[in-house]
Amino acid sequence: MITSVALGDGVGAAFTDRAGGVSGPPYDSLNLGGAVGDDSAAVLGNRRRAAAALGLDPARTVFMRQVHGADVAFVTSPEPPGPVDAIVTTVPGLALAVLVADCAPVLLADPAAGVVGAAHSGRPGTAAGVVPALVKAMCVRGADPARMTAAIGPAACGRCYEVPAEMRDEVAAVAPAAYATTSKGTPGLDIRAGVAEQLASAGVRGVAADPRCTIEDPGLFSYRREGRTGRFAGYVWLEDGA
Repeated sequence: MITSVALGDGVGAAFTDRAGGVSGPPYDSLNLGGAVGDDSAAVLGNRRRAAAALGLDPARTVFMRQVHGADVAFVTSPEPPGPVDAIVTTVPGLALAVLVADCAPVLLADPAAGVVGAAHSGRPGTAAGVVPALVKAMCVRGADPARMTAAIGPAACGRCYEVPAEMRDEVAAVAPAAYATTSKGTPGLDIRAGVAEQLASAGVRGVAADPRCTIEDPGLFSYRREGRTGRFAGYVWLEDGA
């Protein structure tokens, strides 16, 4: 199922889940990740299916080589950028994709400026400030945080995302709202809350967060729950003619 997100006139945005693809276990079935051990033909077939469901050209979709950092690339063609965790474009019809399986997929848009961006913000990326870096990169292209809208996709929730106390403290030092305690009473992280806080600090007020927890929801891929598994995606694009 595709979950569409409203980010403004002339902007398309959505999150996929794991249903409706061709991959076999443990990647069943709409695995969009090309570096997790799945059959490459199945991944390409899944990417075509996802693009068709979104009304996109699969040959005009940019996938990142994500490395849990804070680097941002400006893209004008489907050619994959180097190792980055956020991308920006001003090109209509060029879709940006972010792959996740517990980390937070973050989609941003300034429809008035004609700028969209996507970021992969897990524990290291949140601590490194990849989302604030994306906001800054979009501003270089004429975007204004006061006009931006944002969507934070499904991610591991603070009740489930257990980490050592020192890791919690590392992230909370940058994004205090990420500090959490799990349902077991152990140190945890709420990445979505941390990202929302970072967006607010950057001046972005129109923020919507998908409440689904990847660890709790079997309809989503979760590395923490399954180990060897696939990836779902967040997509954002400027519609042709926007």
